[in-house]
Amino acid sequence: MGTADWIDLKKDAETGIETIRAHFEGHAYDPHFHDSYLIGFTEQGVQQFHCRWTLHSSTPGQVFLLEPGELHDGHAPTPGGFTYSMLYLDPHWIERELRALFEDAPNQCQPAFAKTLESEPALVTVIADAFQALQSQDLRIVRQAALDALLGKLARHLAWRPRLTADPRLPTVALRARDYLHAHMDQDLGLDDLARATGVDRFRLSRAFKAAFGLAPHAYLVQLRLAKARRLLAAGQPPALVAMSLGFADQSHMGRWFRRAYGLTPAHYRRRCSNLPDR
Repeated sequence: MGTADWIDLKKDAETGIETIRAHFEGHAYDPHFHDSYLIGFTEQGVQQFHCRWTLHSSTPGQVFLLEPGELHDGHAPTPGGFTYSMLYLDPHWIERELRALFEDAPNQCQPAFAKTLESEPALVTVIADAFQALQSQDLRIVRQAALDALLGKLARHLAWRPRLTADPRLPTVALRARDYLHAHMDQDLGLDDLARATGVDRFRLSRAFKAAFGLAPHAYLVQLRLAKARRLLAAGQPPALVAMSLGFADQSHMGRWFRRAYGLTPAHYRRRCSNLPDR
């Protein structure tokens, strides 16, 4: 992080929702993905990021909406950087709450965002209200009312997408490699292991994988480990133990990748999510 960059992060114990308010100047973070729904708005400056194979520029008052697994990065293209507020919503929580609020939600489907950027002041208002209620640890009834208002307003920007086991648009070799990485994310894998698992040479495999997912296999594997590291750290596990359990060379190795993706250290993230001291 640069000297002018900062991140304020808290986690709501009841819902597991993380609230993040941050400021970056210049490069913010490398391409990465989360296993949460990201809902937020730009407060100041221009927040530039790639997502869904498109370069987006979010300006003050615009809302950004990202689904779990969507690759994105972050950059400030103008002097003064950008500031944003964001909620990380657990997929199980948001789906359960939406189905409780809307009885006509279809079965065997999952919520999806129609667009990455939206310009709707009323949506900004309910995001900001929910953010403030969670960040300030307001009364439980106030937090729940703010989240219900957010979900109600968010519903018009959601579509229910069939829960497919495989995306028919993606090449089979890339899907097989992705599934193999998910199943063996804590192991010291090589491209030759992936090649044997998919039945193609590693050069063809690497080209197909990057074309499908936007990352080379090794970079995708790192992101899988980082996403799980967030969950383990938030649960209070020490960074050194997390690094060892996920196959990183050591805590420093995990820390370098963690900072590049999220802009803060594993110890800082753990402390803000679990209220436990560094160790």
